[in-house]
Amino acid sequence: MEIGFHIPDILFHHRLNIILYESLTNDKERFRDGAKIASVYGVFPSAMWNGGRFSGGQPVDEKTMRMFIEDYNSRGIPVRYTFTNPLIEKEHLGNHYCNQMLRAANNGMNEVIINSPLLEDYIREHYPNFKITSSTCKEIRTPEGVNAELAKDYNLVVLDYNWNNNFEFLESIKEKDRCEILVNACCIPNCKRRGEHYKNIGMQQIQYADQVGRGEKQIKVCESIDCQYVCQSLYKTLDYPTHISPEAIWEKYAPMGFSHFKLEGRTNQAISVLENYIYYMAKPEHRDSLRLDMAQWLTEKVKFFM
Repeated sequence: MEIGFHIPDILFHHRLNIILYESLTNDKERFRDGAKIASVYGVFPSAMWNGGRFSGGQPVDEKTMRMFIEDYNSRGIPVRYTFTNPLIEKEHLGNHYCNQMLRAANNGMNEVIINSPLLEDYIREHYPNFKITSSTCKEIRTPEGVNAELAKDYNLVVLDYNWNNNFEFLESIKEKDRCEILVNACCIPNCKRRGEHYKNIGMQQIQYADQVGRGEKQIKVCESIDCQYVCQSLYKTLDYPTHISPEAIWEKYAPMGFSHFKLEGRTNQAISVLENYIYYMAKPEHRDSLRLDMAQWLTEKVKFFM
């Protein structure tokens, strides 16, 4: 059975992700059986529709977008935009940069993750080639809600991480093969500020994109919510009741019918993301050697697009 991992980030972890793909392809004996890259998610810098994690930096041109997209797509890896900003209004739908991102990836292979019904309707109408995933940012907290979401025209539905180890809940899901489980959530279980935090990030993203679009040099956005958990390392979350181990994926979740798993890490350093890849995909007896090989490859001075 194939176990698909949805991994971060389109741009900032590009080099690491290509190394992972090449390692999975050419060094299969050191990886768990069936492990594969199901998609690479994220956005290009400063995209207004982005959500979940803040994306700053200078925009890239369409030629650069297409280079990155082709580098993934040529290896059979879909690019999946995190268009999960919960504060999108009608006046934001015409944003040139986000529409440019969609045009650059509009080849029938790529995907978007959606939170806003307004934005979802817009993309379905204007870019029907994209597969659409329902975001965990919706915080759907009942089995009935999940099954109702699965009854809609979504490629996948990302579950609320608080149900990760509630097997009564998971067994009640009708289409497990269309669900995606966030296995390494850095947020504390049952965080009371989660929805508020998503809105805060969404507002920052809109303000930042507006100012970048106007060519302003001094960017000012609303104050961030203070959160010490956003970039927690993997090993600080192992005791969380929401944590799912690689052994559990292969021994419990896959036999139940789940085959899609998400790894966080868009705003984490590459070395931290690498450790997540090693922890979840490498066979335990090969973790040390594979970690060293991939870290060395990551730091070599070679051509960026491999």
